[in-house]
Amino acid sequence: MSRPETTEYAEFYAGYVGLVPEDDIVKVLDAQNDELRSLFSQIGEEKGTFAYAEGKWTVKQLLSHIIDGERVFAYRFLRISRGDATPLPGFDQDIFVEGTNAHARTLASLIDEFDHQRRSNILMIAAADEEQMSRTGTASDAAISARALAWIMAGHTRHHLNILKQRYNS
Repeated sequence: MSRPETTEYAEFYAGYVGLVPEDDIVKVLDAQNDELRSLFSQIGEEKGTFAYAEGKWTVKQLLSHIIDGERVFAYRFLRISRGDATPLPGFDQDIFVEGTNAHARTLASLIDEFDHQRRSNILMIAAADEEQMSRTGTASDAAISARALAWIMAGHTRHHLNILKQRYNS
C-alpha cells in the first residue's frame, strides 16, 4: 500500500500525514495501539481530570477526542473506500468533547474503547486493496482519498500522543 500523494488530501491535513513518514500504515496503526495503551496506562486515575492549562482538555477528554477522531476517520474511510461519493460533513471537536462523559469513566475503560476501535480499523484498512485505497470522496468540503484517511488517522493519534508526552508530563 503506497503513501498518499499531497494531491489526495487538503492542506490542513498535511501536518498529520507528515507525522507518519513510514510506508507500512497497518504496522504503524498496530504499533500506535500498543503505544497509546502504554502511555495512558502509566497515568494514574487521579490525573485523568488534569489539564495542563486553563481551557485545555483533561487527560480523559484528550483520550476521548482521540477515540472520536478514530471513529470519524474510520467512517470516512469506509464510505470512500466503498465508492460512496456522498459528501461527508466535518465535525466540531469541541462539541464532541463537551458531549462526552469522559470524566465519569475510568482511564482503563477509555483505553479499552480505543483498543477495540483501532483493532477494527486495522482489519478494515488491511483488507482494502489498492483500488479501494485510491478511491476519493469529499469530507469537510475537501477532496480526500481513502489512503490519505489511513495516514491521517495515524497522524492524528501521533499528534495527540506527542502532546500528551510534552504537556501532560507522561
